[in-house]
Amino acid sequence: MANASNWSDLSQRLTNALGVQVAPIAISFASSVPSDVPAFEDPMPAPHEVDGRTGRVAAGCVFWMKAPDRTFSTVAADHANCSVGSWTHGFETLDEAAGKADVGALMESGWVTMDMIPMITTVAEKPESVIYGPLSEATAPDVALLRITGRQLMVMKDAFPDLPIEGKPQCHIVAMAKEKGMIAASTGCQLSRVRTGMANGEMTLAIPASRIAEVVERVEATAAIDNVVARYAAQDAARFTNNPPART
Repeated sequence: MANASNWSDLSQRLTNALGVQVAPIAISFASSVPSDVPAFEDPMPAPHEVDGRTGRVAAGCVFWMKAPDRTFSTVAADHANCSVGSWTHGFETLDEAAGKADVGALMESGWVTMDMIPMITTVAEKPESVIYGPLSEATAPDVALLRITGRQLMVMKDAFPDLPIEGKPQCHIVAMAKEKGMIAASTGCQLSRVRTGMANGEMTLAIPASRIAEVVERVEATAAIDNVVARYAAQDAARFTNNPPART
């Protein structure tokens, strides 16, 4: 794993190589609530009328949208409005999550079915805190998360041909990176897109912290090759630009 002093450099290199518009964020799972990291303190809304759910944001994935700007810590209660995310991040057991009204609504709609459950990766050990913030400011991250486009996913797939591309729930790629050491992409999921406001053209990519240096090196090499191919393709395509009509 990279030294803490290297995270800023790796974040910048990864940003440059992929061309992402939003800087990578770091996600850290902690066994205690850190005293030296500010807590996320947005107010709690009123509890849900059926099951009492509430949280400081609509779902834990909303923290991804806030983390590029500052580092903060969260606890289970902050995530609790989204039972799916609370389960994938280890805050709740499957039985606890399954009894909530939001999971009931998802099951009733057919969005989630019982045969999907074994395919979803979850964080194995319940954390006391999850810390979010810019990767460039991280000290001991577990996972880096990026918001990417189709083109950037293309580069990643070229660099890592076995890259898994997941669907719903989007948040389980964080658990895949943490628990399995896997680099994983997600097309996103409708639940997360609505709650986060993530653009329709955005996807996500989770990278285990221990593999970020490897990813940077391979992506830089792949991007350099792509630049060569892009120049060739542009020159070749120029023959088809503004061609006069053929004589008859």
